Amino acid sequence: MAIQQLTLELPEWIFQQFARMAKITHQTIESLAIQSLSANLPPTIENAPLEMHSSLQAMQRLSIKKLLKIAHRQISTTQQQRHFTLLEQNKKTDFMAPHERKELRKLGEKADKLMLKKAYAWALLRWRGYRIPALDELALT
Repeated sequence: MAIQQLTLELPEWIFQQFARMAKITHQTIESLAIQSLSANLPPTIENAPLEMHSSLQAMQRLSIKKLLKIAHRQISTTQQQRHFTLLEQNKKTDFMAPHERKELRKLGEKADKLMLKKAYAWALLRWRGYRIPALDELALT
């Protein structure tokens, strides 16, 4: 890995906080600064499915309002119920019609993609300084 040099002018209070933490943890100020910077970079899309990269990258340019809309998006009740029905049927029987198995797979993929987009939206919101609500603060529908 190539190393690049960056010189920063820090407010005294931040430098002193780094110095205290460096002493307590037996690390260098530089290593703590690198940890802090890397932990606060925007989330990456490298581990997402390749077919979702462009839509996730597009989300990086969205407003907080639009990201919140994605973060709160839900699969329709009808689709949730159908997914649950097919999962139960798959669990109880050894046979599912091919069209039902395909439908189950597509509903699962749709739910997975939505969850990934929601998680990415929350990560972007957090990175932009938006307070992430506790689980019990989120409306469950």
